[in-house]
Amino acid sequence: MNTQRGDLLVARVEEALRLVIDPELGFNIVDLGLIYEITADAAGTVHVQMTTTTQGCPATDYLQEGARNAVSQVSEIAAVEVTLTYDPPWTPQKMSPEAKRHLGMDEEWG
Repeated sequence: MNTQRGDLLVARVEEALRLVIDPELGFNIVDLGLIYEITADAAGTVHVQMTTTTQGCPATDYLQEGARNAVSQVSEIAAVEVTLTYDPPWTPQKMSPEAKRHLGMDEEWG
């Protein structure tokens, strides 16, 4: 897959992942900073590395399945692999300004 085509596919995958809403926080997993990496290979397999806000989060399975389902809806995707990691641990600093505003967090959260 050429770089430009791969970048466009990754951008489309990211947009699809914005449809996955964390049920506890009520905002999408991209802006919450739960998506650490998205890559696509030449065979059309997309790899998503993600986390949750805490280990043992009760929504872990829901979020992973939601990510897998959202990505599989993007055309050109042959397969989806979603892996969970806690390295590095999630922190509120990973959230976008929009997510922080949604949750009523002020600027001190960086």
